[in-house]
Amino acid sequence: MPRILVVDDEPEIVDLLRNYLQRDGFDVDQAADGEAALAAFGRGQPDLVILDLMLPKLDGREVCRRLRETARTPIIMLTARDEESDTLIGLELGADDYITKPFSPREVLARVRAVLRRGSRETPEMVRAGDLVIDMRAHEVTLQGRRLDLTPTEFRLLEILASHPNQVFTRMQLIDRVQGHAFEGYERTVDAHIKNLRGKVEPNAKAPRYILTVYGVGYKFSIADNHHA
Repeated sequence: MPRILVVDDEPEIVDLLRNYLQRDGFDVDQAADGEAALAAFGRGQPDLVILDLMLPKLDGREVCRRLRETARTPIIMLTARDEESDTLIGLELGADDYITKPFSPREVLARVRAVLRRGSRETPEMVRAGDLVIDMRAHEVTLQGRRLDLTPTEFRLLEILASHPNQVFTRMQLIDRVQGHAFEGYERTVDAHIKNLRGKVEPNAKAPRYILTVYGVGYKFSIADNHHA
């Protein structure tokens, strides 16, 4: 069964989540601070991490950042704060979903299942479009042989679009795929990420070749001259 690493310095929350997850068939590891979380991750190689934002020693942001340097393991962040800035920071660091306290354990279970399902969907290992090469497995994007520096959110958006060439995604669909559920009112943050992404992957951002706008609907990845490996 999938192994879940629960990282929180509140023992009652860890106990609650561990009991629900184990009852649902998951193996569970736990850690109470950021340094212990990194050590537990290295030992156990979990399939998903539930990570509290406020932790002793290293906070959740720093743990998330360090994990994303070497791994694409799904991360669900927990926080007692319900502020848009915290949510966006967590997602920008590469978190796959975001849950605020207090929460229902059943909601956490549903999010865990959804994130694991999303991660298990088959995607092409590589997509080539002209001079643009997207290596899904290596988490690398190159343009004319030059490696591009994308944020985790930018890469995830490009991965979603390029894995489904010519399929139109609404902004809400993209938000849902990136973070596990759609936040009303965040649609325009997608536009900002797409604008930044085009500035990096398009030969001419003012005349996009790969990431196209479908007016009144959303975005799609052009299949013109694309080849899937």
